[in-house]
Amino acid sequence: MLNHETVSRLKELRLFGMVSALESQRQQTEAQALPFEDRLGLLIDTEITLRETKKCARLLARAKLKGPSACIENIDYDPKRGLDRPLLLTLANCHWVEVGQNLIITGATGSGKSWLACAYGNRLCRSGVSVRYFRVSRLLEQITIAQGDGSLPRLRAQLSKVSVLILDDWLLSPISAASAREFLELIDDRIGKSSIILTSQYPVDSWHDRIKEPTVADAILDRIIHVSHRIVITGGSMRKRKGLGN
Repeated sequence: MLNHETVSRLKELRLFGMVSALESQRQQTEAQALPFEDRLGLLIDTEITLRETKKCARLLARAKLKGPSACIENIDYDPKRGLDRPLLLTLANCHWVEVGQNLIITGATGSGKSWLACAYGNRLCRSGVSVRYFRVSRLLEQITIAQGDGSLPRLRAQLSKVSVLILDDWLLSPISAASAREFLELIDDRIGKSSIILTSQYPVDSWHDRIKEPTVADAILDRIIHVSHRIVITGGSMRKRKGLGN
């Protein structure tokens, strides 16, 4: 029988994984025969695994991914899509986030841009990195509302704490001068210390024309493009083939 005082103290320390592992060891003759150091190591391993699992679940919940089940392992490398498998697998190691780089995913409607962005978001969460998904139009709406009610500093602070922002459907509609300036502020808060995943129907070389304020457009593109990896998806609609999101 486990010492109830020991179990109680472990719970007070929130070492719930160790409590579970200790009970499991008590029921296994083989485990009880192990040296003390080995048993202690197993208890610690179980605690670490439980904490990592809980952290991953929290990160995935907070990320609010459009495609929460999307994962790197399920990428469709159909030749028609023109995907560079070595590049995509290299990006899956998440090193680009550690150095504050960005990821740009472009392709036609239904090509699987959002799904791929969410697959990387999923991988990042499972690697312990904080992520938050937004459609750009919805984020700009939130910024406008925050400007009106005085909560913009708090919103900016919240966004700056997220390691990777997924901004979906960038420039789906031409962006106003005011929205462009707010977007520039968002980018400036993240330069060199956090990352962005952008998806867009439009190729990068057409972005400037869709931002109504040319000088702000120059500043935004200069800050994003030169520190970004690019994935261009070709081919037809994945939505028609597999029912995937954009």
